[in-house]
Amino acid sequence: MELKRVVVTGLGALTPIGNTKDEYWNGLISGKSGAAPITYFDAEKFKTKFACELKNFNPTDFLDRKEARKMDRFTQYAMVASDEAIADAKLDLDTINKLRVGVIWGAGIGGLETFQDEVLNFAAGDGSPRFNPFFIPKMIADIAPGNISIKNGFMGPNYTTVSACASSANAMIDALNYIRLGHCDVVVTGGSEAAVTIAGMGGFNAMHALSTRNESPETASRPFDATRDGFVLGEGAGAIILEEYEHAKARGAKIYAELVGGGMSSDAHHMTAPHPDGIGVMAVMRNCLENAGLKPEDVDHINTHGTSTPLGDVAELKAITEVFGEHAKTININSTKSMTGHLLGAAGAIEAIASILAMENGIVPPTINHEVVDEKIDPELNLTLNKAQKREVKVAMSNTFGFGGHNACVLFRKLD
Repeated sequence: MELKRVVVTGLGALTPIGNTKDEYWNGLISGKSGAAPITYFDAEKFKTKFACELKNFNPTDFLDRKEARKMDRFTQYAMVASDEAIADAKLDLDTINKLRVGVIWGAGIGGLETFQDEVLNFAAGDGSPRFNPFFIPKMIADIAPGNISIKNGFMGPNYTTVSACASSANAMIDALNYIRLGHCDVVVTGGSEAAVTIAGMGGFNAMHALSTRNESPETASRPFDATRDGFVLGEGAGAIILEEYEHAKARGAKIYAELVGGGMSSDAHHMTAPHPDGIGVMAVMRNCLENAGLKPEDVDHINTHGTSTPLGDVAELKAITEVFGEHAKTININSTKSMTGHLLGAAGAIEAIASILAMENGIVPPTINHEVVDEKIDPELNLTLNKAQKREVKVAMSNTFGFGGHNACVLFRKLD
């Protein structure tokens, strides 16, 4: 069968460097860091005392107070970002066939704060099982797309993909395939995460995964720098409206880009560490190119997973060099996590948005905080260090990899 084309018609972003897609983009190209001391709880006794929290965000500015109280923060973030994306796409909710509109969302953890608080409250009590009646529906990872569909009446496929930090990229790939195969006209996709909590920070600290650069939080996320010492935890949401091309054309929608392919693979190596030879990462990029019907030399820009970990950054760049050969030296490579921190299950969504906006604006956001050259990294690679670079981007790739060895990759192309 002939596969249908899939395009991007709406974007929404709620990030540590901007609470709308436009604020987010301005933060990216200006090289703004979202890292700062934690304000959500007293982190004095934690090894890491900082994170990339949202700034000046009040859920009741967007949601009814009673409804907001029934939602964990990761769902609140999903509602806000998806509302922006739906409005940006100018979807007419009165005329669209809602039976053919799906919501496929990514979340690596879900309602971590809700789970944490309910357990802490129980432990502090007299042993009586007094739990919030909304405990379970606030916590479960699939509740975010459920709430999006309930609010808007979307009755197509509705679920959450959970693959750690690859979750929202997996959601986009599923959405791509549902539309390609003719099962949906529109899918609201993306991801959200709210893991800047006592349990989240404590757990990642226990793994020695986080930077402990407490004396200078704003420079702690430093992908590709020789002095990098771990990732910086972030939070927020990214939402993307994917739409069948003819459906979008028929209603006169603005088209940002075409989603031309997605790839998936597994490292099959270790719970948390990447394969040192980047075998799974090479496979996922090759799978993505094949799925899109593109060649390595077609790619202009790669937004890497680039978490700022000693092992991961080197393995990913080695894999890029292996897959793209000499062409790798002509690609604008970057890591926007240097600014946003790592949004876990939402990372793929906000980084795909960054790639789409780079294509639209002809500017590749920088990898900030680079000071010391890592001798393990090819010096001829253009890592877009410290300043944004003007560049016509016709094809952009976005990589995301998760604990458990989950790898996902998406490719966007500028529409002719």
